[in-house]
Amino acid sequence: MRPQATDPAGTPPATTGRVTTDSPVRPAPRTVLHHGGALRAGRAAPRRRLAALVAAVAALAACTAGTPDAPARTDAIRPSASATAAAATLHPTPPPATVTSGSDAVAAVQASAAVFASSPVVVLADAADVPAQLTAASAAVAVGAPVLLTGADADVAAEIERLGAGAALVVGAADAAALPAEVDAVPLAPGADADAVARATGRTAGADTVVPAGGEAAAVRALTPGDVAVLRSEQAASDDGPSAGTTPSAGTPSAAVLPATASPAPGPAVLGLVAGPQPLAALATLRAAGAGVVDVPGADPRSTSAVVEQVAAAQPVAVVALGDAFGPADRLAARVASARTGTQLPGGGQLVFPAIEGQPGKKYVALYGTPGSSALGVLGEQDVPATLARAEQHAAPYRGLTGDTVVPAVEIIATVASAGPGNDGDYSSERPVEDLRPLVEAAGAAGMTVVLDLQPGRTDFVTQAQRYADLLALPHVGLALDPEWRLAPDQVHLRQIGSVGADEVNATAAWLAQFTRERGLPQKMFVLHQFSLRMITERERIDTSHDELATVVHVDGQGGQAAKAGTWAALRAGAPPVHWGWKNFYDEDQPMLDPVETYQVQPVPDLVTYQ
Repeated sequence: MRPQATDPAGTPPATTGRVTTDSPVRPAPRTVLHHGGALRAGRAAPRRRLAALVAAVAALAACTAGTPDAPARTDAIRPSASATAAAATLHPTPPPATVTSGSDAVAAVQASAAVFASSPVVVLADAADVPAQLTAASAAVAVGAPVLLTGADADVAAEIERLGAGAALVVGAADAAALPAEVDAVPLAPGADADAVARATGRTAGADTVVPAGGEAAAVRALTPGDVAVLRSEQAASDDGPSAGTTPSAGTPSAAVLPATASPAPGPAVLGLVAGPQPLAALATLRAAGAGVVDVPGADPRSTSAVVEQVAAAQPVAVVALGDAFGPADRLAARVASARTGTQLPGGGQLVFPAIEGQPGKKYVALYGTPGSSALGVLGEQDVPATLARAEQHAAPYRGLTGDTVVPAVEIIATVASAGPGNDGDYSSERPVEDLRPLVEAAGAAGMTVVLDLQPGRTDFVTQAQRYADLLALPHVGLALDPEWRLAPDQVHLRQIGSVGADEVNATAAWLAQFTRERGLPQKMFVLHQFSLRMITERERIDTSHDELATVVHVDGQGGQAAKAGTWAALRAGAPPVHWGWKNFYDEDQPMLDPVETYQVQPVPDLVTYQ
């Protein structure tokens, strides 16, 4: 236990986790010693008492008298420690998502602020001293305290004040000037061994663990509260002199220890997310708070099956993402809410078109039509089981042509353009949800993607999309708009080619994105059919920024291949940032491309449909 003044009866005052102020001893001028660092003095520390420190060293010697070989790595070095020792507290309601940005020192403060509500102690290391940060990480996880970095651009003093810390473990050349005046400093050498870490922290330390260059982040992430390995850089481990943490001689200020602390009580589940460089101090703070850490390729927790599974298993209430690659915190929170469901799209993960370096993307091959009608495409030429088998047969040849995952799919015409106005006068025949459900659900069970196609006539796309909310609530179901069949109030089908304005497309996308976000669904494919520029007016204004949607412009040209290639080039010119789809027509193309020829189209289509 850190030395305390006593009353005449020899009873120490109550410990609250901060140094008591009810001692009759006058405060001595503050002196802070650093192993391997500079001597700093001159700022008064009212709670720093040399007489009490000497008394503590004497008490330590008395405790070990007669047992010179007794191990130092136990709580026995602090015989008066009790269950009333102060402990850090974790935020009961942490923000759903925190994204750190800036230097490692700034990230350390941000991580501390995200998970710790208070802490009786903090651990300091220099921002440029990796061996010191390894030592600090071990000590911090042992006592359940945050690590902060000095010598950089972070406001360390403000964070220490917020935490209410009364003492700091100062590792190596960390700048103790960052400490508020009332905070006691306890020195510890960078590269300290397990004995020295145990003495300074008053906690049982695990085995010395040599960390090779480049393995620092993995070593810190592997630290486990309750059985903390003492991390030492290769250089520190090969230089076991006084600076490496050997036992200081009795009576020296380096024998000072932190006040007695208890481990923080478990808080809400917090998960750390990393992508790219991993700041050691922030990692250590997360591990000290009991937070797990997950690698997130592409900085999107929806990116891969493995990440989705890990997030779903952790069920985090909050995440702390290390690095601004994760983007805005509100967007990250929505992504995590989706990943937390554990639901995955056909082909794995929760992204329609993942673009993760070193990992396969996705491409889709679909049958087009409506169930029960062979006149509208090959999808309706057979029953549900045969349709699924045929979809797989169409997808299979493409798998040998790409390193991406090829997902079979069905695009179902949900609302069919009609020659007459019908009872509602909209020139569109809406298929009942229950008529489509057997194929939709069977396709999902078979690992296939479904896209619902709308041919709205004189009504609008948003109105028709909302009719199919029950099916769009399924994770594997996306939406397609077919502007050819979007009529003006005075138009009829087959007399004019319909069109839609960018505002209506954007309204439909906004509705679908909000629908997806509110239900924590995986990303949805959003398809825009087009074979003429006038089919989508002001196309440059289409909003493709919705994180919940993957927008595809599907080129529906038919006929000779030269004409189709011209349409492809014309539609791609000046297009917004989208994915691209290609349609092969069995009867109308001259000739229809085979799979090898289809994938010779550039750029290679992400979606190929057959009609």
